Amino acid sequence: TAPVMEKPLGQLAGIGWQGKHTNLVSRTHGSWLFLGAIYTTLDLTADQPHADRCGSCTACQTACPTQAFPAPYQLDARRCISYLTIEHKGPIPHEFRAALGNRIYGCDDCLAACPWNSFAVAAQANRAFLPRAELTAPKLAELLALDDATFRKVFSGSPIKRIGLDRWVRNCLYAAGNSGDLALVAPVAELLGDADSAVADAAHWAMLRLKQHHPPTPSSEEEGEKNHTYR
Repeated sequence: TAPVMEKPLGQLAGIGWQGKHTNLVSRTHGSWLFLGAIYTTLDLTADQPHADRCGSCTACQTACPTQAFPAPYQLDARRCISYLTIEHKGPIPHEFRAALGNRIYGCDDCLAACPWNSFAVAAQANRAFLPRAELTAPKLAELLALDDATFRKVFSGSPIKRIGLDRWVRNCLYAAGNSGDLALVAPVAELLGDADSAVADAAHWAMLRLKQHHPPTPSSEEEGEKNHTYR
């Protein structure tokens, strides 16, 4: 079927209300919800719409790393890390790359900041929400080295598989640049000439970013000049 507006439908169905981060919030489950819809011709009694319970809270607004909320209940998807890392094709605009931090697929900072999550006992207890054991603390160097076949195998059954290897590696390169970890220089360098222009662009950015984290000392600069002179 075509995409449907699950969030306003969920509010009308009494499941919760659309919070200031535009996602559905439940008094029982907090922000951690998966929404689905079933369409039927049955004549069912309508539920009462859920009242807004955000009050004066702005926690989700201030938690956003890229200021993607121009106003409460409004989202500028062009600034949203979830959109940028999952749906956006090509290079991510420079102004957002540092703010990505180590996020390589989605964000959820606005969801995590919601105080209603303190009541989300069911979501916290559901092991289906936990990461796979092999992906609990993945190493960026290993993620950058994935080929297409391995990527498809590792993320089989995961929504990550949908974005494809190139977009995934692009995101990992931004995270590598933000990490400040010089051990990642070698795997980043391997991707400087990648056939995908967005990946190659991200690799160049990551390399420059890593050098900014660790500027050369005066002695290393002098040594570099000597080496250059004698070549």
